[in-house]
Amino acid sequence: MPLVTSKAMLEDAYRHHYAVVGFAIHNLEVMKAVTEAAEELETPVIFQTTPRTIHYVGLDYMVSMAKVAAQSAKVPIALHLDHGDSMETVVRCLRAGYTSLMIDGSHLPFEENVALVKRVVEIAHAVGVPVEAELGTIGGAEEEGSIDEAEAAYTDPALAEEFVARTGIDFLAPAFGTAHGVYKGEPQLDFARLQAISRRVAIPLVMHGASGVPDEGVRRSVQCGVSKVNISTELKLPFAEALRDYLLAHPNEADPRRYFLTAREAVKQAAKRKILLAQQSKGEASDSST
Repeated sequence: MPLVTSKAMLEDAYRHHYAVVGFAIHNLEVMKAVTEAAEELETPVIFQTTPRTIHYVGLDYMVSMAKVAAQSAKVPIALHLDHGDSMETVVRCLRAGYTSLMIDGSHLPFEENVALVKRVVEIAHAVGVPVEAELGTIGGAEEEGSIDEAEAAYTDPALAEEFVARTGIDFLAPAFGTAHGVYKGEPQLDFARLQAISRRVAIPLVMHGASGVPDEGVRRSVQCGVSKVNISTELKLPFAEALRDYLLAHPNEADPRRYFLTAREAVKQAAKRKILLAQQSKGEASDSST
């Protein structure tokens, strides 16, 4: 089937208390691995690319690969711009065929964030594409580096309600203790804050920085209103480890059709674990998380 938007996926997840996983896609091997995992588990999936990945792969290459994957897949697939950094990037992705997007104005003062996101919503909704935005500051670096959770500024539930009402976004990424990259210690998640945000905004929430969060933390987050879980580092690490191990064991191997297979399989198994984890609360009522 063609690429679909993420809206129906996340609305169903929100209603039935589970989460769809948004996987960071960096190359064809990861895309094929994620697609195979989703098909084997018969679940929709979201391909995610940051502006840096788009620059690395090429916008036309990325969209073409995603379209081919979606057309041949037996499950719905959305193509999502993650951490969109400007109106220019948003417009380029919309024109190229992205079916979901995030504009990240979290570094801006509140009023400027609202103004930017509202403009993006107007443009994207005009062509039927849903919008995700971030309020508060999620620690760490989206693309690289280790994490200092002290960098984060947690999302205020009252401001979140105002932000959603004024911008018209479809999904909100709140800051509640997660961070991008590799955690230095076990993250301390504020579930009470997360649930308070969920009750006020009544739209699907997005968990950034889910890689490295213990399974119970992911489960509780989903029970508190998270409908999309973003995974990047937990695909990069098994890919690199499997590739490294294979090449060390086969130092004379030069055929990428051989050495990439092991890495792709490692990513597929990691993706399946995350999909199953995100679906464990399906159908359960949201708990109080007190």
